[in-house]
Amino acid sequence: MAAQYYNFIRLGRQGYRRVHQTCREVALHLSGEIAKMGPFELLTEGRDLPVFAFKLRDDISGYSVFDLSERLRTRGWQVPAYTFPADLTDTAVMRIVVRNGFSLDLANLLLDDLRRHITVLEHHPQTQPPPEIQRKRQSFKH
Repeated sequence: MAAQYYNFIRLGRQGYRRVHQTCREVALHLSGEIAKMGPFELLTEGRDLPVFAFKLRDDISGYSVFDLSERLRTRGWQVPAYTFPADLTDTAVMRIVVRNGFSLDLANLLLDDLRRHITVLEHHPQTQPPPEIQRKRQSFKH
């Protein structure tokens, strides 16, 4: 709390507005490019908050968002994949949160890695076990 207050005093209202606007612009860039890739369907786009979620189209069966998340993790990216609770457990998504300091350059590097891993997975299909089995393995930690 003290750190947030310090940052507010240091940046001021306009500074926070600029930080948030920049994060939203990066989120919109990322979500727009991900939507163009083909295998994905956006659930949100990051227009209001710099956070968005996407899933694989229903006709993609050679790999899952869990496979993609694991491959991205090997390159240092933290893009979690998870299923929705209760009535929507059959829907698995990935979520990206754009924070202060995540630049367009970093966003483009993430997009490059995402494209690279999609290409590999399309040519070498693999599917992670369902989330309930996967939880017994090392799970994603924030």
